[in-house]
Amino acid sequence: MSAKSAPQLVSPLNHARGTALHPLGIFVVLALALVMGGAAWQLDRADAADVAVAATEPPLLSAATAAQATPAPAVVPAAMPGAGPEASRHRALSEFLAKRYKVSQAVTHDLVTIAHAAGQQIGVDPLLIIAVMAVESRFNPIAESVAGAKGLMQIIPRYHTDKFRDFGGVKAVFDPQTNILVGSQIIKEYLSRTGDLNSALQLYGGATSDENDVYFGKVMTEKQRLLHVLRRSSTS
Repeated sequence: MSAKSAPQLVSPLNHARGTALHPLGIFVVLALALVMGGAAWQLDRADAADVAVAATEPPLLSAATAAQATPAPAVVPAAMPGAGPEASRHRALSEFLAKRYKVSQAVTHDLVTIAHAAGQQIGVDPLLIIAVMAVESRFNPIAESVAGAKGLMQIIPRYHTDKFRDFGGVKAVFDPQTNILVGSQIIKEYLSRTGDLNSALQLYGGATSDENDVYFGKVMTEKQRLLHVLRRSSTS
């Protein structure tokens, strides 16, 4: 409704101008005045108390201001992975092998790392282990020959069952780490038996009757490539 049509409220004072107040009405008006005055006094007292409390409390900070006021903890930089000469050697070898044999560099890096660990553990040149892998399987962990040679280093499990015993049996032949460890043990055994790297590698490759030592030549040529890669990476 509009302001013109709204009913007009009549205050007691306006009403009193035209009509004499009854004594009871006077009493009611005085009572209301006392009540309203008391309420106003209580409100003033509460406001004064709030002001006093606010004066004694520290000022509140916004979230942004608090973040600026609180010093951030010092950030300790993490160690950079892949640092050091050994990691640099592994990276250079894995890059070369990945390109040469069309294998993922992540895979070749793992195999290079395993070969170095096996070589240190067993006492065989890691580059020789890697060269044998390259010649035998071209870094295919599931390679298998018609003669029954299996895995990265083309081991014939039935001839070396004792070496697989600690790895749960010959079924572990296709596990890269197991295959490399057992293959390294075989090379070490043949070196001890023959006392000569040439003869040991020919025995490993099953080519003892080869008077031209072709297998030995393949492995050593591959090892020379790896040495060249390391020399080149150390000077770059």
